[in-house]
Amino acid sequence: MASSPAARLIEGMNAVAPDVWDALANPPGGRVNPFVSHAFLAALEESGSATARTGWQPAHVLVEQGAKTIAAAPMYVKNHSYGEYVFDHGWAEAFERAGGEYYPKLQVAVPFTPATGPRLLTGGDASKRELLAHALMTIAERLQVSSLHITFMPQDEAEALAPLGFLQRHDQQFHWHNDGYRDFADFLGRLSSMKRKNLRRERAQALEAGIEVEWLTGHDITEEHWDAFFMFYMETGSRKWGSPYLTRMFFSLVGERMADRILLVMAKRGGRYVAGALNFIGSDTLYGRNWGAIEHHPFLHFELCYYQAIDFAIARKLAVVEAGAQGAHKLARGYLPARTHSAHWIAHKGLRDAVARYLKEERRAVGEDIEALAEHAPFRKDSND
Repeated sequence: MASSPAARLIEGMNAVAPDVWDALANPPGGRVNPFVSHAFLAALEESGSATARTGWQPAHVLVEQGAKTIAAAPMYVKNHSYGEYVFDHGWAEAFERAGGEYYPKLQVAVPFTPATGPRLLTGGDASKRELLAHALMTIAERLQVSSLHITFMPQDEAEALAPLGFLQRHDQQFHWHNDGYRDFADFLGRLSSMKRKNLRRERAQALEAGIEVEWLTGHDITEEHWDAFFMFYMETGSRKWGSPYLTRMFFSLVGERMADRILLVMAKRGGRYVAGALNFIGSDTLYGRNWGAIEHHPFLHFELCYYQAIDFAIARKLAVVEAGAQGAHKLARGYLPARTHSAHWIAHKGLRDAVARYLKEERRAVGEDIEALAEHAPFRKDSND
C-alpha cells in the first residue's frame, strides 16, 4: 500500500536538492520561470537578502510521498509586509487596532519580485494543487499565524483556491506583447502617429549625450559589470526605498548560476558605465527587475528598461515583456494593463469577513481601471492612421 502524503517545512533551499525542486518548479517541457528556480531562491538566502534577519525567514514546504517529493511551495515567515508588492499594511493596522496580532504571517512568494509565476509547485500536475493547498492551511493553523498569503500567482492557481476559502485579490501591471514584430520599427508602425513620434524622440534624446548601450548575457557578464550595476542599484534604490533589499553577493550568485537567464542592459558614456537595467529571461517572457543610474539623462530610464527590453524580446522572439510593478506611464510606450492575482487565507473570521468585503470592491475597481486604461492604448485605431 502506498504511503500517505506528508508535508514538512525546510529552513532553506540548501535542504532540498536542486534537481528535486526544479522538477516541480520548472518541469521539462513546460514554461520556465527563473524566479521559482532553486538557483534564484537559494541566491536570495545565501546572499543574506531573504533571511530571518531581514524579516523573510525561509519555511519552504515539501509534500512527500514515500521517498518522492510530489509538491512544494516557496514560503516565508514574515514579521512585516515589506518587499511583497501586494500591500496589506492596512489589514495589519486594522487588526492590531482591534486587539489582534497580524504578525507573524506566512507568505508564499518570491521575495522582492513582483512577477507572476507558479507558486503551487507540482511538476505540472494540477491535480496535486488541492493537496498542497490543504498542507499550507494545516501548517498555518499549526503555527497559529494570522494569515497565509500567496502572491503573484497565475490566474488558474488562484481560482483553484477559491473553493478552499482563499480570498481572491486582483491588481494590475503593464506588459508588452509581441505581435510577431519584425523589429522595433515594425512595432512603431502599429502605434498612432503622435505616439510613434514621441517614442522616436524619447529614444533619440536618451542617447544624445553620447550614450552607448550594451546587452550582456551569459559569460559576457563579469564581476566588474556587477560592481557597476550594484552601484547603480544602491544609488537609485536608496532614494526610492531608503534601504535596497538585495546585497552585492546576490548579483554575483545569480550571475554565476543563472547567467544564461540574465540580460544586463548597460549604458556607457565616455567609456564609463552610468546606468543599467537587470532582466531575467523565461521561456517566453522577459522580466524587467531592477534599474539604477549614477547620472541623469532624459528618457534613459525608458530606453534601458522599456525600449531595449522590446528590442531584445523581438530579437529573441519572446512573447511578453513584464516590466515590473505599477507605472501607468508604461501605457504610452506600448505596455498594456494586465491583471495580477493573489490568494489570501485569514484565520480570524471577523478580519476575514472585513477583508472579503474590501476585496470585492477592490476587484471591481481594478477591473474598471483596466478597461479604462485599455481604451487609451497607444495603438492605431485603424490602418489609415
